Amino acid sequence: MGIRGELFSTRLILPNRTYFFNVKENRMGDLYLNVVESKNRETGGFERQSVIVFAEDLQGFLGEFEKALKVLEKSVREQKRGGGKHREEGRGKENAREGKPRFSGKDQEGDPEYGEKRVVVRKREDPQNGL
Repeated sequence: MGIRGELFSTRLILPNRTYFFNVKENRMGDLYLNVVESKNRETGGFERQSVIVFAEDLQGFLGEFEKALKVLEKSVREQKRGGGKHREEGRGKENAREGKPRFSGKDQEGDPEYGEKRVVVRKREDPQNGL
């Protein structure tokens, strides 16, 4: 086992940020995926955001991720065809085309408009990992 229960780690370095994909094991023996976004702060140091998905939740998480990815890919295609119109419509509290509130990040489970299940991801401060 590696540093802090790390079993696997890889990263994607981009001009404005770096993503780390870490498979770890906690003290109880539970396996989880930790995805970390790290960006340089203008004032110095790094700003980090982390999402943790436990192994038993991974299939459901990936299913919801795939749905979101399809919407994102479709929106990018539409944006390229429409010259950016879709991007402006998506800003603000309502989607201008449908007059519906945008997803707020709150749990929408049970609402048929949002599907059967919704994965809710919240930012968590973790002093042990410096996040």
